[in-house]
Amino acid sequence: MITEKKNKNKEDEITNLIMKQPKNSIIISVFLISALCFSQKKWTLQECVAYALENNISVKQSGLDLKTSEINKKDAIGNFLPSLSASSSYSWSIGLTQNPLTFDAVTATSNTLSGNINSNVTIYDGLRNLNQLYRSRLEIVASQYQLDKMKDDISLMVANSFLQILFNKEQLKVLLAQQNVSKQQLDRTQSLVDSGLLPRGDLLEVQATIASQDQQIVNAENAILLSRVSLAQTLLIKDYQNFDTADIDYDVPVTNILNETPETIITKAKEERYEIKIADANTKLAEYDLKIAKGALQPTLSGFYSFGTNYFTSELFDTQPFDVQISDNKRHNFGFQLSIPIFNGFATSNNVNRSRVSLERSKFQLEQANLDLEANVYQAFNDAKGAMKAYEAAQKTVTARQEAYNYSQERYNVGLLNSFDFSQSQNQLEAAQSDVIRTKYDYIFKLKVLEFYFGIPISELD
Repeated sequence: MITEKKNKNKEDEITNLIMKQPKNSIIISVFLISALCFSQKKWTLQECVAYALENNISVKQSGLDLKTSEINKKDAIGNFLPSLSASSSYSWSIGLTQNPLTFDAVTATSNTLSGNINSNVTIYDGLRNLNQLYRSRLEIVASQYQLDKMKDDISLMVANSFLQILFNKEQLKVLLAQQNVSKQQLDRTQSLVDSGLLPRGDLLEVQATIASQDQQIVNAENAILLSRVSLAQTLLIKDYQNFDTADIDYDVPVTNILNETPETIITKAKEERYEIKIADANTKLAEYDLKIAKGALQPTLSGFYSFGTNYFTSELFDTQPFDVQISDNKRHNFGFQLSIPIFNGFATSNNVNRSRVSLERSKFQLEQANLDLEANVYQAFNDAKGAMKAYEAAQKTVTARQEAYNYSQERYNVGLLNSFDFSQSQNQLEAAQSDVIRTKYDYIFKLKVLEFYFGIPISELD
């Protein structure tokens, strides 16, 4: 709220300056405001996830795979339709030729124009076209599953990067707060040293602590920058310097997911997660591949039709007019063609055997996908429970460390504790506070992973 109020005051100041400027500079000022507002944008988790799903390269590639599957379906539909082609030729003949009227062989220069239309349709091909159509429909479903899985993976990766930024920011706040306490301690120690109540070594100890905290703060600032760059790269945002996330203090989500049994979560995951759906679809695709390969062992029956005509001229004799010849020389050719495979160097049988092997492999992959999902759910469940216990323990530890620090500070203020021991108490408190932040965000992320298997979207963290 304070940040929003500061940004509002800045915008008001710029607006007042614009009103005092000449009209020809207003346009420039508007651009400056736009740049300022963009640089002040703070990305929420929902915005990051939505932007990543729209712009991430891996998601776009999966989208292209889906489009390819849709094109393959059009190919499969096209296999049922008759083929149609047209051809035309014009030729010159100099020398021996045949008189089209007397059919005598003569020496002359002649010209021939011919045209043909051909059509072919498959009547039966071992049901390969039908199975190819069924396969193409299933391929679209599998590609959609793959796209959805990619979106889930990207969402989870964005959430992890987003929470890492928040953790790094909270870590920096702790370090800055501790350094502020150390600077106050430096002032008190300076007074006690000047009054002769403490040795100068205690003052040097406090100064060393502050110097060490300066280094930790620099490292924390670098960690924030690197984590912001990492998320910006995932989102394909080039302006790393101005990219930043909203400063939201997320609480641990209220969830009943840990009250469920792993078996219940596994059952739900098999219904929701795309890993199983993809493996199952791939198995069905392999079944259709086997049917298509077997279809090549059966005869193929096709029908054909062709229409043609021609026009002939020669210098030795008169020929009929163009329209008369085109009409008189018409010819139709139609019928059926049966092709029976007998032997082709084992190519067809080898394709059938390869398809059988692929089907068996896909069945193993489906079985492995189920086993992996069960293992992942159990792992996620145990990770979430362990993270919860670690977070609860860290909270208890920081409470105890805070009390110990307060006691040490009271003793230090009256000269009953030296600066080194007091610094140790302060470092332990700082470590405990950092551990609370680390375990908190680790618990939040692992909860989201477990909820993911239960079908709860990552964006619901907001």
